[in-house]
Amino acid sequence: MRILTRLERFDIRRLLSGIIVTVGLVVLLVLCFGIPCRNSFCLSPVNVSGIVANSNEVVSVVKTEINLSSDDDDDEYEEETRNNGSSRENVKVELNVSINSSPNVSLGKPEMAVEGSVLVRSNVLPILKRQKQVAATDSISQMNSLLIRSLSSSHSPKPRWSSARDSEMLSAKFEIENASVVHESPGLDASVYRNISKFLRSYDLMERKLRVYVYKEGKKPIFHRPMPRGIYASEGWFMKLMESNKKFLVKDPRKAHLFYIPVSIKALRTSLGLDFQTPKGLADHLKEYVDLIAAKYKFWNRTAGADHFLVACHDWGNKLTKKHMSNSVRALCNSNVAQGFRIGIDTALPVTYIRSAESPIEYRGGKTPSERKILAFFAGSMHGYLRPILVQLWENKSPDMKIFGPMPRDPQGKKQYREYMKSSRYCICARGYEVHTPRVVEAIINECVPVIIADNYVPPFFEVLNWEEFAVFVEEKDIQNLRNILVSIPEERYIGMQARVKTVQQHFLWHKKPVKFDLFHMILHSVWHSRLNRVKTKSRH
Repeated sequence: MRILTRLERFDIRRLLSGIIVTVGLVVLLVLCFGIPCRNSFCLSPVNVSGIVANSNEVVSVVKTEINLSSDDDDDEYEEETRNNGSSRENVKVELNVSINSSPNVSLGKPEMAVEGSVLVRSNVLPILKRQKQVAATDSISQMNSLLIRSLSSSHSPKPRWSSARDSEMLSAKFEIENASVVHESPGLDASVYRNISKFLRSYDLMERKLRVYVYKEGKKPIFHRPMPRGIYASEGWFMKLMESNKKFLVKDPRKAHLFYIPVSIKALRTSLGLDFQTPKGLADHLKEYVDLIAAKYKFWNRTAGADHFLVACHDWGNKLTKKHMSNSVRALCNSNVAQGFRIGIDTALPVTYIRSAESPIEYRGGKTPSERKILAFFAGSMHGYLRPILVQLWENKSPDMKIFGPMPRDPQGKKQYREYMKSSRYCICARGYEVHTPRVVEAIINECVPVIIADNYVPPFFEVLNWEEFAVFVEEKDIQNLRNILVSIPEERYIGMQARVKTVQQHFLWHKKPVKFDLFHMILHSVWHSRLNRVKTKSRH
């Protein structure tokens, strides 16, 4: 009874007030000093700064939920997740923004400087730090240097025995190096190529001499079943056109210069049971196939797989093949040098979002430069760490910057999305979970100059195309200066870039029956180019 009496006398309000004050002090200390701990549950501060044009708003705290899966931005994966029972890891990110007015000298009018911080859990922080750790490959100019170094050094293992095919490829390599100078070619703009003379000679030799053997082993759907629709359509379309090709294919593997492994990483990722839904389990399954062809044929063992190649657009293509197919040529959409993509050895595969297998090049074209009244456009889901910052900095901040989150996915919303691309000068291609995005090809299809914001991303056909002539590259750290970067591009320069986007467009189109210089031939040429660069003959003693 005494205890009950004391409890009745106790003021519950004092208890609640004490708890609130204590929690408030703890939160304040955490925000100021972080949490000193040794496990993965600590909070770590990451600074973000930016410029927001003509804004009178003060945003105190914006909470964004960021998903750090290794799969890219598409409804396709969301359905896959539900079917597989696998899950993405969700991480809460708080964007704390304060705005201070400061003049902008270059534009001659006041803008709002944004300074803030992002508080993220420590399992997000390593991803942001990793961008800084590989700073040597952040910029396109630094990637150009890596390509030059790679082309001057070969890492391919010497073959265990000689082959007439190696001699043929060495002969082709010599012809390319000594190609006659070409200044122009019908339908091509010399400025978009690193060396149009060598490209034309290499392409001609590929068409006349290259022979490919496709392994018949492997059961569907993981092998030999192309998926021609969706965000991973590149691997499906190539498989379909390669296996039905009569020009490059040979039935006798002894006549082949290259060996194609017809695997769909998308199908591998989705078709096996839950016991295989880890990178190691899936990689081991793929290794079983490599062991099968290595035991049945002698060709893999001759070069340790250096004259073999695969085409993989699914995000996991890199991680599933980098161990057991480390010597092979890998055409990958996830061309991230920070995750093991090798410039000059692997080839960058375009992400082509195909909605209709019957009409792969629908909605092609766009307005003339004078009719494009929008400076820059972006719309998309808030995947990864970069896009929430892009939208927070630029949504509704400048009338000529149309920067949005996800747009409606109904027919009207999709039509509006295309109209924005066709009416914009620059289309923002910001990375999602991974560095690649279908917006690069979508921009080219709609004749909009791509603005690529994805550190460590190697664009498609990098070894051949001079991307700086028809695209703009902005490092992630400069996203706050996005508008200033774009408005500083001279009008004459923009008009030239937009014209070159139109000429290079032919390299990014699928055709049900392949045509010269189209996407099928460009992927095959990239593989041929990589193999030529690394081919060796067995040394004679």
